[in-house]
Amino acid sequence: MAKQLNNSWRKMATALYAPPNEGKIYGIIDADVTAAWDFITRERAKGHRITITHIVTAALGRTIGWHAPETNVYVHRGKLKRRKDVIVTVAVNMSSGSEMSMIKVREAHKKTVFEVGEFIKERAASVRAGNENKTSKNKYMLGRIPWPFRRAVFNFMKWCFTTLGVELKFLGLTVEAFGSVTLSNIGSHGLNIGLGALFPASRLPAVLIMGREEEKPVVRDGEIVIRKILPIAGTFDHRVVDGYHGGVMAHHLRRYLENPELLAHPPEEVEASIYSEDEEKK
Repeated sequence: MAKQLNNSWRKMATALYAPPNEGKIYGIIDADVTAAWDFITRERAKGHRITITHIVTAALGRTIGWHAPETNVYVHRGKLKRRKDVIVTVAVNMSSGSEMSMIKVREAHKKTVFEVGEFIKERAASVRAGNENKTSKNKYMLGRIPWPFRRAVFNFMKWCFTTLGVELKFLGLTVEAFGSVTLSNIGSHGLNIGLGALFPASRLPAVLIMGREEEKPVVRDGEIVIRKILPIAGTFDHRVVDGYHGGVMAHHLRRYLENPELLAHPPEEVEASIYSEDEEKK
């Protein structure tokens, strides 16, 4: 497993690129979420308060945990190390509207979409009431440092954390502080599409941005039909993710979004069979 994580390219990439202000790559998919919205409508009638963000979060967790586990890693002193958990970090608006905070959905690959939705809903209410986690609160601490010294303090923290690999637990800076991937929905602000930034001190390999969903004409079975299309854009650390990994992630994200009922069942009932089917196709 160690050789698979640290192949020749990855060893070279950790030397070629600084984290991750140089080695960034980007990708965009247009996901058909017509079936997802039909699923949401049916489940809301049953009392399940889920949203498209909850579905994408659940799909992303299962994609990383089951189908692209080699992306669930972080760079540590020139090598890639596997994370202990699959954490999808969801950006949420604070009550003011201009501030953002983070909700970490732990073991996201093991949860149903209903469990994901309930957790995010409850945690978002708590965050907006002022109960942010230690990592999120750091922005307030850094904001109080006088301007001439602010960048120096941040660069020192980044050097300790990303270069030396020293966890600053008293600041909430651990390898799991920002999760396995961050997801944000800018479509709710009316923006069509956007490419996120990889926070330099996060050890985060990917940021995914949901854009504004629109009805578009597409071809299905040789006919032009109208479907709900959701753009999802990704920014990736090229030391961890390449075109192959991006393709795997895109394939499975699309599959879950087009078949959202898969996310309604416990993963042990679904994922093993899907994984086996993929292995047979190879």
